[in-house]
This record gives sequence, C-alpha cells and structure tokens, in this order.
Amino acid sequence: MSAVHLYQEVGLDTVELSPAQGGWRLEVPRPRVDRMEYLFEVTHRDGRRETILDPGNPLRVAGVFGDKSVLEFPEYRTPSWVRDPALPYEWSRETIVSAPGLDISWYGPAEPPPFPSLLVVHDGPEYARLAMLLRYLELGIRHTWFRPMWVALLQPHDRNRTYAADDDYADALSVLGRIPARRRIGMGTSLGALAMLHAHRRHPDLFDALFLQSGSFFTREHDPQERRFPRFEQITDFVESAKRGKGRPVPVVMTCGLAEENLFNNRLLAEALDLQGYDVTFREVADVHNYTAWRDAFHPHLSRLLQDMT
Repeated sequence: MSAVHLYQEVGLDTVELSPAQGGWRLEVPRPRVDRMEYLFEVTHRDGRRETILDPGNPLRVAGVFGDKSVLEFPEYRTPSWVRDPALPYEWSRETIVSAPGLDISWYGPAEPPPFPSLLVVHDGPEYARLAMLLRYLELGIRHTWFRPMWVALLQPHDRNRTYAADDDYADALSVLGRIPARRRIGMGTSLGALAMLHAHRRHPDLFDALFLQSGSFFTREHDPQERRFPRFEQITDFVESAKRGKGRPVPVVMTCGLAEENLFNNRLLAEALDLQGYDVTFREVADVHNYTAWRDAFHPHLSRLLQDMT
C-alpha cells in the first residue's frame, strides 16, 4: 500500500494515516461522539484504490450503503432494549400496497385494541432493518411503555424527489387521513423528516404528533455544501416558510447528532416551531447521521411521545 485515508463523518480534519512499524498510524483529537463508524480508503502501489473495513477491528455495523467498522468509546452504552431476550412479538402484516410515489407495508399487533393509533414511518423498511424499529415497538408494547398501534412502513420510489418538500407527494400521503385512527404520528429521518413536516404543514389535520430525526432542514445561509442537490431551492423555500408561517401546533420530538452538519438547522427549526406554539422537545445525541444513532434515541424520546399519543 502507498497510502491509507480514514473515511469518517465525525468532522476530523486529519484523515491521512502515516506509515508506522508493522502498519499505519493516525492520532487525532477525540471527536464529539460516543461511537464512530468508519472505513479505510487504501491506495495500492499500482494506483488502484479500494475502500475496506478495518481488518484489526471485528466490530461492524450495517448501513444503507453497506457495512462499516465502528469504534465505541467508553461512554457509549447500547440501549438495554436492544439486548432484551424476550421472544419476538407476533405482528400481523398486511400485503404491501402501492400508492402514488411509494409502497406501504402495514403492521399491527395480533390483537389490536379498538380504534388504535397509527404510526406512519418514512423509510420504514430501512428503519426496521437497520434500526430495529419493529423490535423496539414490540418490546415497548410488551413493557407497556405505550399501547399497541398500527404501523405503516413507507418506502418511496424516488426518495430525492418525493421527500424534497414535494406538494404532489404530500397530497398523495394525505389519503392516510381517511384511515380511522385514535391518533396519527408521523416519523422520519433526514429527508424523510423534512417530508413529514412538509406534509403536516400542507395538510394540518393529517398528523397529531411528529418524531423527526436529523432533518434535512436546509437553509441557504448555513448549508452551502448542499447547493448541488437538485431540489435545494425547493427545500430551502419550504423551510423558510415553515419558520415564518404558523401551522397547527402539535407535539414534536426532534433528535440530531452533535457532530452532524444538520445540527444547526435543526436547532433553528426547533426554535421557530417553539415560537409558533408547538410543544417541541429537542435532543442532541453524541453521534452523527446513521441508523444506530437514530435507534439509540428511540427510548425514552419516542417512547414518551407514543405514550401520550396511543
């Protein structure tokens, strides 16, 4: 090998490793996280480049774009529910149905209560696969953190288009308002969080609460690095209108990583919604933009919201 670079998302300035006896070495300040996902980019002597996992670290984590190595610092604690030995809960799954722009999978408890609430989840299959969402919900029901509910896992056909504050998509999503439910809770992360807020503002009676994680609430002033995104202006126009306008205030829980680029714009939006009369809970977590961080924030933050809404 002729060079090794550290690929990470925790804001480290120095990423080039130096040759050392028996291998390669990099010393950097401790980042503002309790765990760090990473890869190595290796340049071979023939010029060929390759991205690899850390061969000296057996700890791995699955992600949208494949596995990464992960370093857990002493402060990190895996949520206790993740290690819960209880047998899997029996969900009743309905056939996947299509709606304009997305597929929907319906899940519910084997014996649902009368008139249950409905949790609507953007990127639901990824939340289930990478953040153990259905396992979390089954344990929450088992431990009576909240009451049984129906769950709609949504998967868009074109995520970058439908989630970018798209009016047609929000109108299509509004058909969920016809489903009889005690309450409807919208949930999403990144662009999916943005799309949930947009749907709520366009159709104020659609959701009774929102759980938004690491939302892509871009602004022109603070997110110039996102200008190459094809729908950047559409997103920033909506975010500005959401901060200036006045919607139907509902409980909103927001989480975001301390080392995320999205942190500042999440803070700004939380402050704006609070001034508009929303019941806003904003929590910063010692991680970045990944499904493990979002999983780790479910309890108690999502649990408290669901306790009130179900």
